[in-house]
Amino acid sequence: MKKGLTVFIIFAVIFAGTTAVMAQVQFGYLFYDGEVVRTVVPPATMSKPGRDDLYVVMQGVQGQLAIAAVAPGDTDYHGGKWAFHSVTWNVDPYLLTSEADVLAAEAAGDVTVTRVPAMDFKCPIQP
Repeated sequence: MKKGLTVFIIFAVIFAGTTAVMAQVQFGYLFYDGEVVRTVVPPATMSKPGRDDLYVVMQGVQGQLAIAAVAPGDTDYHGGKWAFHSVTWNVDPYLLTSEADVLAAEAAGDVTVTRVPAMDFKCPIQP
């Protein structure tokens, strides 16, 4: 029960548009390879670890959305079984719109990426 509530809260933070944690975001939208995609169902908890990387950018710039590493049609997509990664800034934030952007920013030392398995959840997306 506690994990379900935690996942719901984190999902609300990801998609509800709170400015305390992230810049203005829109409900039900993510970036995937520089494009905006939609979620299609409410999130659900999982008993197993997530397999699809999801990057949640904390304190991002206006327009920053969470970033999906895979989407339907990718051979590595597992139906939106998200492996939650928190992305925090070490420099002034700028827009990240793909996994490649996140990994490049991490390599440059601009962000720190932290895997948070307790926040994994399932929520399919629609490209």
